[in-house]
Amino acid sequence: MDQNVTLTRPRLTTPRAAAIAGILFSVLLITSLVLLRLSVPSTPQDAGEWLATSSKAVTVALNLLPFAGIAFLWFIGVVRDRIGVHEDRFFSTVFLGSGLLFLAMMFASAAVAGALIYVYNINPALLNDSSLYTYARAMTYEIMNVYAIKMAGVFMISTSTVFIRTSIVPRWMSIVGYGLALVLILSIGIIDWISLVFPLWVLLLSIYILTENLRRQSAAGVAG
Repeated sequence: MDQNVTLTRPRLTTPRAAAIAGILFSVLLITSLVLLRLSVPSTPQDAGEWLATSSKAVTVALNLLPFAGIAFLWFIGVVRDRIGVHEDRFFSTVFLGSGLLFLAMMFASAAVAGALIYVYNINPALLNDSSLYTYARAMTYEIMNVYAIKMAGVFMISTSTVFIRTSIVPRWMSIVGYGLALVLILSIGIIDWISLVFPLWVLLLSIYILTENLRRQSAAGVAG
């Protein structure tokens, strides 16, 4: 009896951990992206007026990103643990690599934006009288909106492929993942709010995993 409980418990707790981490990541990243989108112009050609009017909101958004990153790392880890012996080395490598690259680029973009605010608070004239702001603003935009978001799309494609092969989630969710990933990769820079597709997809996936886990746990409790 004890052996059955020991073998069953990881199957129940691992999906729940993935779901909670995914939901936490999604909520934090959505909050951060919304704050940034409302505070900073969508194009990098702005003159930097937001530094004087919205720097506090941007700082809050940037401070949320490390916690979102921690939750995302946890999400990746528990999903890989859930796949277990069914792991395909090729797609799992793309899954892990694209996830880590997305995270690294997101942090790099946030660091440059944070440095801009830091320099502005010390000496606003330094940014106004030089090309430093233009360079840093363009770098932040390129890293986040060109490279990081595309890596998020690759992560969605590889994750959906792994899920189809292992049947962890329904097939339709993986197909939706493919479609949203293509929209994300091809539409970045065209649709202002398109970056929200990635955390919303993770949120949908995590809610399904959590509810399915709770349903199975309830069924196991009734059967026991």
